[in-house]
Amino acid sequence: MNNIWAAALLGTFAGCLGTGLGGLIISTLRTPKSKTISFILAFSGGIMLAVIFNDLIPESLAYGDISTMLIGFLVGCVALYIMDHVVPHVHVSAVGNHDKKTMRLIRTSILIGIGIAVHNFPEGLAIGAGYAASETLGIGLAVILALHDAPEGMAMAGPMKAANLSPLRIVATCTLAGVPTGLGSLLGAYLGGVSELFLSISLGFAAGAMLYLVFDELLPIAQELNSKHSTTFGAIVGVVVGILFMAFLG
Repeated sequence: MNNIWAAALLGTFAGCLGTGLGGLIISTLRTPKSKTISFILAFSGGIMLAVIFNDLIPESLAYGDISTMLIGFLVGCVALYIMDHVVPHVHVSAVGNHDKKTMRLIRTSILIGIGIAVHNFPEGLAIGAGYAASETLGIGLAVILALHDAPEGMAMAGPMKAANLSPLRIVATCTLAGVPTGLGSLLGAYLGGVSELFLSISLGFAAGAMLYLVFDELLPIAQELNSKHSTTFGAIVGVVVGILFMAFLG
């Protein structure tokens, strides 16, 4: 039971830190150039790919077999696909693209925040399932997903900064969008602790959900923001750093 609450705290910290950091960057500094955001997104995607194929899938197979891993993997992909259609996710490209009326800007940031919050829940499932398998994997996933959440916090903070809200209010609002990550982590750790079968499926789910996130969101948006080589270099560097990072934690 202690592990479940530890996973929940870890997920909450990771989610709130990521989106809160994005809000802090936008509220106190200049909006980063598209090339920089493109590199960061691709870098995050590269790290996720390394974790998916170097840790999540092998761990899922170790606790189950190819069928349990594939079941979880496909359910994770489908769940993210459905969520993207039921709750449209306002992407990072929304930064800097604002209406001039303050109330509409605030409404825009709220809608972006709702989308981010809902999509943070399955990310929390990944952290919780990883933590149930090993503390090292859970911590690694938390760090990686916090990095991914920072640009999303920037997307949410952009309209609020344009509406001249205070930096404190911007950061606090962005931080709240990360709370569902903790709820997802709680459920992921609980399901992962039920049995090795559930753990295998949960880890497969995490792999599928993260892979969908990489190919549907991170890499396409990174390419859209900068069509040159920043996306390619960012992804390659991310894969290398991800492999080294998980090896170091292991």
